[in-house]
Amino acid sequence: MPTPRLRMVDVRKSFGATRALQNVSFEVEPGEVHALIGENGAGKSTLMKILSGAYVADSGHIELEGRPFRAADPLHARRCGIAMIYQELNLAPHLSVEENIVLGEEPRRFGWVNRKERRALARRALAQLQHDSIPLDAPACTRTIAEQQIVEIARALVGQPKVLIMDEPTSSLTRVDTENLYAAIGRLKQQGVSIVYISHFLEECQRVCDRYTVLRDGTTVGHGLMAEAQLGEIIRLLVGREVQDIYPRIPHTIGETILEFRQLAGRPKPRSASLRLRAGEILGIAGLVGAGRTEMVRAAFGLDRLAEGTVHVRNRLSGLAQPRRRLTEGIGLLSENRKEEGLMLNRSLADNLTLTHFGPLARFGFISSRLQRQAARRWMEELDVHAQGPGQSAAELSGGNQQKIAIGRLLHHEAGILLLDEPTRGIDVGSKAQIYRLMGQLAAQGKAILFISSYLPELMGICDTIGVMCRGVLSDIRPVAEWTEHSIIAMAIGQPESQLETKS
Repeated sequence: MPTPRLRMVDVRKSFGATRALQNVSFEVEPGEVHALIGENGAGKSTLMKILSGAYVADSGHIELEGRPFRAADPLHARRCGIAMIYQELNLAPHLSVEENIVLGEEPRRFGWVNRKERRALARRALAQLQHDSIPLDAPACTRTIAEQQIVEIARALVGQPKVLIMDEPTSSLTRVDTENLYAAIGRLKQQGVSIVYISHFLEECQRVCDRYTVLRDGTTVGHGLMAEAQLGEIIRLLVGREVQDIYPRIPHTIGETILEFRQLAGRPKPRSASLRLRAGEILGIAGLVGAGRTEMVRAAFGLDRLAEGTVHVRNRLSGLAQPRRRLTEGIGLLSENRKEEGLMLNRSLADNLTLTHFGPLARFGFISSRLQRQAARRWMEELDVHAQGPGQSAAELSGGNQQKIAIGRLLHHEAGILLLDEPTRGIDVGSKAQIYRLMGQLAAQGKAILFISSYLPELMGICDTIGVMCRGVLSDIRPVAEWTEHSIIAMAIGQPESQLETKS
């Protein structure tokens, strides 16, 4: 048998009394794409952070190309050929796209940065991902979340890694961008690069991975060839039980229009967006990266300036778009960027859950800590948040549990209209099914849900109606039964479905 490119044996890691990893073993061959699968908090990211030098293992043995290996720090690991693309973006926001891509790998000449070669390196990395249209001189903070993720991936490719760790690489990418990434993974595989692929999208793992390892509660519970794997068995290993229905359909009645956009336009996007959202309806919005979906809800909510158009709430013209006004109208927004906009990471879970609605918690003009903790515990139990308690910092939670806290705040606010921008990003399959069921329950209560997603199966699985944005324009909103994944993609790229099928 050939020597594995990477071998990790009996790795353990604890944080205080919490055991994050217990005797985890894992190995990857040269030119192999290996899926590392597990729920939020299962230990996937901790294991990879040990490999990449961010953490130090308490015990265990690691080999790289048959030799003992221990990363002193992330830079040492990167120079040894291990690159990691984190789920949470780690860009320098005020540096340019070009500077971020080549950060730490700047070509030098006579002690000075070779700007011409640096630019060429950045262009090649983006071209490998079919995204050479991203402006190299633009500050990273001005790009969308999806474009920032492309930049993050491009940066990992610049160093020509031996082992490339991808932690949820497609979590904010659209179907077209995901296909481009698959093609890049295929090219890297042919070059002999070993890829550790961490994803909650099991269909993706089946598509691109050769083998899989499943972690649960910090322990290896299963492994095997992906071609021989049964999806139901992997899910059972993941959650420790059977998950009967990934996309539960809860009966709900659609009522009258309670939110309407008329010719909504922002600066610079969207260019034109009109829709009617009805009580008890789940309206999905699909589209490519940069199509203007996020900009549409941000402008409607008052986070971005509204250039033209009007917003009508419960058949009344709503005035100047401001977040405070929208909150009083019973509208809640879940941002796609939970790390920077969705949560106060340095504050407690209780503060994050109750921030916008202190009224029921106040006594004689003061917030009751007891009532605040009670309210927080209620939502933590209802959403199955894995945490020590309401006083724990939001920064200490896994990405999926952070997302649940962000959703819980909207529920505590008793919002009747929910604008959800990528609500399942970074959430494991068991928690996704729970979020889908929750959305169905909210619709059954008469709440209206505008659901932005880049993952077509979930749009098709739980929405009543779907609209597609293309180049800043929202059009052709239809019942979900009238859509197929092909027709959605065709509409998103501005091409007739018949032409798309001919080319494919």
